Amino acid sequence: MKIEWYSEFVDDGYKPKQDELVALFYFEPAQGVSPKEAAGRIASESSTGTWTTLFRMPPRMKKLMATAYDIRGNYVKVAYPLDLWEEGNAAQLLSGAAGNIFGMKALKNLRLVDISFPKKYVAGFPGPGQGIAGIRRALRVPKRPITGAVPKPKVGFSAKEHADIGFETWMGGFDLVKDDENLSSQPFNRFNDRVKYMTKARDRAERETGEKKDALINITAETEEMKRRAKLLHDNGWKYAMIDVVVAGTASVQTMRETLGDYGMAIHAHRAMHAAFTRNPRHGMTMLFLAKLMRLVGVDEIHTGTAVGKLEGKRRDIMHIADCLREGSVRADGNDILAQEWGSIKPALPVASGGLHPGLVPDVMRLYGNDCAILVSGGIHGHPRGTRAGAKATMQAIEATMEGTALDEYAKTHVELAQALEKWGYLKPR
Repeated sequence: MKIEWYSEFVDDGYKPKQDELVALFYFEPAQGVSPKEAAGRIASESSTGTWTTLFRMPPRMKKLMATAYDIRGNYVKVAYPLDLWEEGNAAQLLSGAAGNIFGMKALKNLRLVDISFPKKYVAGFPGPGQGIAGIRRALRVPKRPITGAVPKPKVGFSAKEHADIGFETWMGGFDLVKDDENLSSQPFNRFNDRVKYMTKARDRAERETGEKKDALINITAETEEMKRRAKLLHDNGWKYAMIDVVVAGTASVQTMRETLGDYGMAIHAHRAMHAAFTRNPRHGMTMLFLAKLMRLVGVDEIHTGTAVGKLEGKRRDIMHIADCLREGSVRADGNDILAQEWGSIKPALPVASGGLHPGLVPDVMRLYGNDCAILVSGGIHGHPRGTRAGAKATMQAIEATMEGTALDEYAKTHVELAQALEKWGYLKPR
């Protein structure tokens, strides 16, 4: 008697239909499990399967079965019929394609590399509300990278101290002041107080510089509280809100995309906690897929790494992520990324952050070009002459790079950059 039916979910010569979602997995079968059986279990558990044959199954269920195909070494593709997925429901997507399959004993390791979404599925999501063009319009920055910084240390300042550092950051030429991921509304720095003091500091900085200034103030909380915080930001003239999108979850991000979209505000997505499941190259999911999912649900910019700073991230991976966020059409590249047509979904801005200072600006811009946000925090606050001088040094490094001038040469006539290079040189933090 036949007990298991995983092999029915495998067809190595299968050609996906145009309206099917296609997922790319890296997998390692457990001892004693063949690659074909392991692939079949991935397709089965993430669609209509169960561990054993059933007494009765309506024939129409066959049309909902996922199909594992193109098994090559430790990689397999799985095609999913469109009807398996609820329109516009990112949480349900993760429950299926990234759900129980990660806990199956038949798999030693499993990593979701990418999913290619068909046009009909993409059409169920709004994508970024502002996108790159909207962010640039709001900040009046037409060409160079967007700049920002977190007051450091990342937590501990009072609301007024936070705003005072923010003012110095803006006065040095930066566009944005950013909360870090673990600052929300603690006793030493309540959210409402921070908004009040930051608004006053912003207005003063705009008057004195004639430039637009904004902030990435962290609204992460229970969803109804996030709505209240978003309204407070809007009422005070802010054009951004920051959300820790992984810990908040896709459902709350989708809700806040609607709320903030009504206000004409952009979402800055901090990826806090992502490395818990993206860092292991053999298990979990890729940062590429997380970034892609967040563009789909509607964030306007998201942290993507630097390859030269203090956080994990390889240059090739970061370039794929940047393409996935910024391009309207993405080409497949081996086992690293699948093809994707974004349709009317706006592009999102990749954010380089983590261990940067003025000497690393050329490396970041060679990697990303101009369409990115560069967050330099410790690398401005640690400047020998303080935050304002550190921000000026970073802006000078950007100017030099855009002009094609070496930093050492530019520093001869720009004292803040010279002092930054004297302290850090071209050090790449570990």
